[in-house]
Amino acid sequence: MCGRFSLHTSPRVIQQVFKLDSLPDITPRYNIAPSTPILAIRKKEGKNDAALLRWGLVPHWAKEQKSGYSLINARAETLCSKPAFRESFKKRRCLIPADGFYEWQSVDGKKTPWYITLPDLPLFAFAGLWDSWRSPEQSVESCTIIVTEACEKLRPIHPRMPAILAPADYERWLQPTAGEEEKDLCLLKPWPGEIRLRRVSPAVNKPTVEGEGLIREV
Repeated sequence: MCGRFSLHTSPRVIQQVFKLDSLPDITPRYNIAPSTPILAIRKKEGKNDAALLRWGLVPHWAKEQKSGYSLINARAETLCSKPAFRESFKKRRCLIPADGFYEWQSVDGKKTPWYITLPDLPLFAFAGLWDSWRSPEQSVESCTIIVTEACEKLRPIHPRMPAILAPADYERWLQPTAGEEEKDLCLLKPWPGEIRLRRVSPAVNKPTVEGEGLIREV
């Protein structure tokens, strides 16, 4: 699963890369955790539109809002079959910008955190889905990050990784063609390019801890 990531790239660069007219107020984050608002990019009136969505998908048909925490990730293999994701895969896709993510390696009962970046793509996007849940009292827009099999270099650390989209596929992901869902699954493959790994402090285990020191090698 993907349970933590970072986004500390400057807002100006984010706007340029994702062709955005504007951004919501964001600050550098080095330990983005589930249930918090995260930046997501969707199509709105033909343009890329950025919004802050709660990380942890709550399907619009869910009886309770709190059901979303367990849906921070969606397995690529189940998008066409699992009710929680099937409709959003067809109609409600998003890009989730990131500049690094964390995975934990289990050795002798201990979990060691690693920080992963893409040297050829300093700012990239996870494939995501979103949904809108409403009750008489409130409404919640939420999202999930799609995960796939880990690439070869990451596999010794963790068997899964977030599905990272190539920039050339951003538009195709955001504007799906009806009936082509099965074909779009080919976009959700292990990252084929180079990745860079560095072991980092276990301080990242606590979602309340923040700061640039979390991504420094130890």
